[in-house]
Amino acid sequence: MWRELSERFRAYPERLRVIGAMLELGLSISERGEIHCGPIEIAPAKMARALGVDRRTIAKTVDLLLSDEKLRRIFTKLKPTAAIGEVAKFLGFGVITIVPTDAKKVGMVAQAASLIAKEGISIRQIIAEDPDLCPEPKITIVTEKPVPSRILPDMLKIPGVKSVSIA
Repeated sequence: MWRELSERFRAYPERLRVIGAMLELGLSISERGEIHCGPIEIAPAKMARALGVDRRTIAKTVDLLLSDEKLRRIFTKLKPTAAIGEVAKFLGFGVITIVPTDAKKVGMVAQAASLIAKEGISIRQIIAEDPDLCPEPKITIVTEKPVPSRILPDMLKIPGVKSVSIA
């Protein structure tokens, strides 16, 4: 999807930056053209300031997204997600970060989850960054407690895995 958007908005890099931020943060658009983070409305001027674009760029981007049926269906349904990987240690959770050689390789998450399950540890959250939206995607797995480092060699044997860190 990102390649399609990049191609379509090649002549409008600021609009593409707005679209990228909306996808990354899960910001949606209401049918009336308001930008929301969940139920909270985001002021276009504040969003423009945060992204370093003009307020009119935000408005034009929203209008364009609503005028295209496919993009309207996507951007009116986005939802924000709390990625707890950065705060997991403060919550007593463990974190495994996997950097893939090929993020589109099938089965990495399933095999990693299986190794974690064999340790009798439950998974609280998995976030696999979209390789079409993120230049260096990674998989972050938050577990109910830290995972023993002894599973690191087995994680590294998963096809498509470049590196693994356990915290």
